[in-house]
Amino acid sequence: MTIGLRDDVAYIVLKKIKESSQNQADAQVNLNLRDFSEQEITKKELLDNLDYLNEKAYIKAQFSGNSEEGNSPAPIILEQATLTDKGRQTLQKMESHSPADGFSRPRAPIATENVGFLEKVMLEANLNDIFDARDLTVVVYRVMRDVMTTEAADRIGAELHTEAQPTADKTLNMEVADLWKDTNPFVGFISRIRQPLIIKDDRFLFRIAQEGSMPEFTDAERVVKAVFAATKEQLSSERIAEIAQWLPGKVKQLWNQA
Repeated sequence: MTIGLRDDVAYIVLKKIKESSQNQADAQVNLNLRDFSEQEITKKELLDNLDYLNEKAYIKAQFSGNSEEGNSPAPIILEQATLTDKGRQTLQKMESHSPADGFSRPRAPIATENVGFLEKVMLEANLNDIFDARDLTVVVYRVMRDVMTTEAADRIGAELHTEAQPTADKTLNMEVADLWKDTNPFVGFISRIRQPLIIKDDRFLFRIAQEGSMPEFTDAERVVKAVFAATKEQLSSERIAEIAQWLPGKVKQLWNQA
């Protein structure tokens, strides 16, 4: 079954560890499904998210819990739980974008099929976490589609499509082609009925920086090149050449270099 990496779930986990570690070093943290009642997550999905946060060094913790227990009320216990520097930076970024009563920015889960793609973007773009990689990839793709015809964008989307593992929960059945689609339904509709936009290099990169809430430790050019490199691995030579024809001068050079 496809599982989704969730920034809303990560926020709660990181926040609970931070609050516990303020009172004691190497804290014990108990996670109950009721802590995630608004997220509607199963125990297995929570354990999968914890595995990822631990493996990718957002947290350091030993934890118990069995996905075979289903949605048992028994808590998942994190022993010797601490945030890494990476985890603290991620939590700080999340808190800066949240209202006073908690983190509430809605985003689609990151499916297993997309993790490898987005981790490449994260590494090459010098991003702190995979959620930044997802959000910035969506913005880069939006600006790319803006300079193309609808027919060209559809051809790209068709090649980015790969068969995902079956699951009844369609929000977890996300793939690279879904990142290519606009997450804003109104913007997506408008983009399909208008003519291609003429966007010069500076404007192209400016939009990435502005619409993507660019982290201070990277820049638009590096992010664009990282997304380009990961994307080209998914496409045929015909689609790679077709995209190059639509891009403005300097951005086209980044595409060819990626």
